[in-house]
Amino acid sequence: MRRLWREHSLSIVFLALFLAALVGQAYAGWHDFNQEAISHHQDTISLGRYLLSSAFGNAVMENWQSEYLQFTLFILLTVWFVQKGSPESKQLGKQGRETDREQLVGEHASPESPAWARARGLRLWIYSNSLVLVMATIWLSSWFAQSVTGWSDYNSEQLAHGEHAHTYWQFLGTAHFWEGTLQNWQSEFLAVGSMAVLAIYLRQRGSPESKPVGAAHSATGTEG
Repeated sequence: MRRLWREHSLSIVFLALFLAALVGQAYAGWHDFNQEAISHHQDTISLGRYLLSSAFGNAVMENWQSEYLQFTLFILLTVWFVQKGSPESKQLGKQGRETDREQLVGEHASPESPAWARARGLRLWIYSNSLVLVMATIWLSSWFAQSVTGWSDYNSEQLAHGEHAHTYWQFLGTAHFWEGTLQNWQSEFLAVGSMAVLAIYLRQRGSPESKPVGAAHSATGTEG
């Protein structure tokens, strides 16, 4: 257990925080859902039924898709774009996919390199882009899940107010869907952009997300 904690403490802590926040969201969301039902003279539901509802699913997926979009774009855009002085950026002049020697692939792979880094053709291309491919897949999957659960939740509201239900494609064209989606996206873009710029001038001693405390503001792509 000590070795597990020593080698994986960061992922363990974030997993624990994630589960605690998810449980808290579920409990608070259930109470809020039932309070809303009572105010409209409707029946309340159990926690188990709420967890299977489109209301809970939409609330969870709406946040997941925006977070994975943030990471997908950050991983991809930092290949080609740089920010002078930011530890979140590559060094100036390093834009692009870099050479096989720099990336330790093919004949330049080391004995410790993953097997697919020594491969050729499609396998090497897949592994060379595997991080953004997986992140993009999770983003698109969670965005689709958000749209489906949001559609179901939206139609429930429509019917409860005596209005017509929408088809899936009609729902995708509503201001309701895009207001919620873009609300999440803009916050993610602001957070990443702020981190890239603030880290030019501000420091956190010991963090790999920060430059060394004494590093020059113009130092780019360095970590503490």
